[in-house]
Amino acid sequence: MLNYNEPRKFRIKSPCSTANIGPGFDVLGISLSLYLTIDVEILPPSDKTPSFVMTYSGEGAKDVPLTAEKNLITKTALYVLAANGIHTLPQPLKIHVDNPIPLGRGLGSSGAAVVGGVLLGNALGQLNLDRDRLLDYCLMIERHPDNVAAALMGGFVASYLRELSPEQMKNVPASETSLLDIAVTQKSVPQPPVGIGHYVRLGWNPDIKCIAIVPQFEVATAKARAVLPTQYERKDMIFNFQRLAVLTTALSQVPPNPELIYNAMQDKVHQPYRKTLIPGLPEILSTITYQKYDGLLGICLSGAGPTILALATKNYDEIAKAAIALFKQHGNFECFYKVLDVVTDGSTCVDL
Repeated sequence: MLNYNEPRKFRIKSPCSTANIGPGFDVLGISLSLYLTIDVEILPPSDKTPSFVMTYSGEGAKDVPLTAEKNLITKTALYVLAANGIHTLPQPLKIHVDNPIPLGRGLGSSGAAVVGGVLLGNALGQLNLDRDRLLDYCLMIERHPDNVAAALMGGFVASYLRELSPEQMKNVPASETSLLDIAVTQKSVPQPPVGIGHYVRLGWNPDIKCIAIVPQFEVATAKARAVLPTQYERKDMIFNFQRLAVLTTALSQVPPNPELIYNAMQDKVHQPYRKTLIPGLPEILSTITYQKYDGLLGICLSGAGPTILALATKNYDEIAKAAIALFKQHGNFECFYKVLDVVTDGSTCVDL
């Protein structure tokens, strides 16, 4: 019989991600080399050791709740455990989270936290769930698969949600918030349906790096979705479908074709409507072109923004500084940038 309280140490790493990639709204995601790290230690029983201690460093350290019932990572772990008949965390339990991923900037910070929490629940409960089943748990909480599929599986990923039957929908709460609230109050928690989301790993030319240009203001995902229309013109949908079909192959070709990729990364579904939330967005997307900057392949919003994603093979600093200069012209926003690799290992859990 498994002993959940047996002393052990392990580390979970979950990468940040970028989604949409121009025309791939709610479809495409890329796993990037900036990792949320969760160090976990189940300690030997002792009257002097607190039953639960959580510490946190990095982005959001001043604001993130550090109780098991309120922190997104541990609430997610509690949900995974409760769905498998385990209603308490091992004790004494010590968790340290280090998060270098900017919050609310379109780099999948919540997706990394959800994936990290699912892996935490899997490891604490010694459930041995495979990755496809872990994705089901992720998608019960984060209902858009692009970021979580990329963060969990790694690489350049296309994904979609399966249409669930009315019978299956009985096990799906109306919102991720209600799901996690049920879990932390230790009521009966249903197993997620099997195969909620499906994904495929796409080819990626390893010479292509991702430049994340991050302005120092946040755009809430809910707000970024609220500005989108409920209906689209047929011509705009065809515009995106055509480019999406081309882009998913073009990014794997060697050598990459700047004209093909740049034009295939154009979008008429989400970026035009988010310009009111991100000062300077139209100018950045229209003036930073492959003709002006050698090595640039394409440029777009990262997720819901405000981070700008540029794909390039060289001249990373020049491209990033050009975008930063435009941000400063349209609001004097402080910015920083990171040159990131596409990583293929996805999220991992390793014993220490």
